[in-house]
Amino acid sequence: MTAHADREGRTDAPGRIDAPSPSEASGPAGSADRAEVMGLAGAADRAEAAGRTGVWFIGARGSVATTATAGCAAIAAGLHPPTGMVTETPPFADSGLPALTDLVFGGHDTLDCPLSKRAEALADGGVLPHGLPSAVRAELDAADAEIRPGGPLPGDTRTDQELIAAFAADLTDFAHRHDLARTVVINVASTEPAPGPGDTRLPASSLYAAAALRAGCSYANFTPSTGLRTPALTDTVASSGLPHAGRDGKTGQTLLRSVLAPMFLQRALAVRAWSGSNLLGGGDGAALADPAAAAAKNAGKERVLADTFGTAPEGEVHIDDVPAMGDWKTAWDHIAFDGFLGSRMILQTIWQGCDSALAAPLVLDLARLLARAHEAGISGPLPELGFYFKDPDGGTSAALAEQYATLLTFAERLRDRA
Repeated sequence: MTAHADREGRTDAPGRIDAPSPSEASGPAGSADRAEVMGLAGAADRAEAAGRTGVWFIGARGSVATTATAGCAAIAAGLHPPTGMVTETPPFADSGLPALTDLVFGGHDTLDCPLSKRAEALADGGVLPHGLPSAVRAELDAADAEIRPGGPLPGDTRTDQELIAAFAADLTDFAHRHDLARTVVINVASTEPAPGPGDTRLPASSLYAAAALRAGCSYANFTPSTGLRTPALTDTVASSGLPHAGRDGKTGQTLLRSVLAPMFLQRALAVRAWSGSNLLGGGDGAALADPAAAAAKNAGKERVLADTFGTAPEGEVHIDDVPAMGDWKTAWDHIAFDGFLGSRMILQTIWQGCDSALAAPLVLDLARLLARAHEAGISGPLPELGFYFKDPDGGTSAALAEQYATLLTFAERLRDRA
């Protein structure tokens, strides 16, 4: 994710206010909201035969969203294999997932850099294959035409309720114009600081999440930002009847932790300390240079260890912004552990990669799985999708192998409902 294109640009203090569901709204605004949702349902009815699914990115002009949009077009056209997409493996073949060719992309962003230009920059940085932006230019332009202004930007005087209504209207209009069966909203914007106890406004991520619920869309938060995890939305989430899945995608360092930590536990090796460091550039590095944003990010990394061991080992994760690294990152872990008869040993790991290329196949997986769950009438938190998150909705084992087994069981459940 890059702050260059993903950051929401908020300067006003976020906070907590009620964000009612359409059924709770009253007066002329409530009537309009109800009409929006009824219209969205009508669009879904008309589109059942076509089966097209909307994928609405928050941070739609950022690295992750651009890579996912370009990658989906490339795979659908047979230009590249679906490397990294778990939903393209045999266990999901008969689960009724929407085809990649049936995904329609749009989103919100506060910046106006065209997707084609963003894709060219990613290709120049080695994130996308050379020549791919030109090969999928038509698909990028089509998605770019569906990106609407996000916010709130500095000077925006709209209330939280007005912003939620505006964002929900964008989603409803998107569904109408494309005759979509359903839309999945996925937050891939830059990490925002957690709201403080005295804040009186909802953070931007929660405004978008509330809008998704109001428009009848399933939702996933691939960032550590607040999203649905605010008391102001608790009742709305519970009454929405919509599937939702997790917070903070698991792409690199934490992916390794979710594999290695159970290994130490299962082999009865005592971990004395687990420290880590991240070097990254681009917008993600710039966004996480903010100590409050970095703290939100690190909480998820530490949670995996605490959930596995029962308590977090000694040690911290440090994040350093290195602009020269661009969209690439290096993650280093130093694990001190005791072996037989107290022998002291060390394991070190180094992960070098591109976060947007790691994240893009996962968000495409999530879009397909959430859309299928919504179609199958599955609602509420989906701990079965914990495989993709540091902080899953609904609670689940932190061990990747167990999460994968649960995901395969979910694929069977979807297959049974096909």
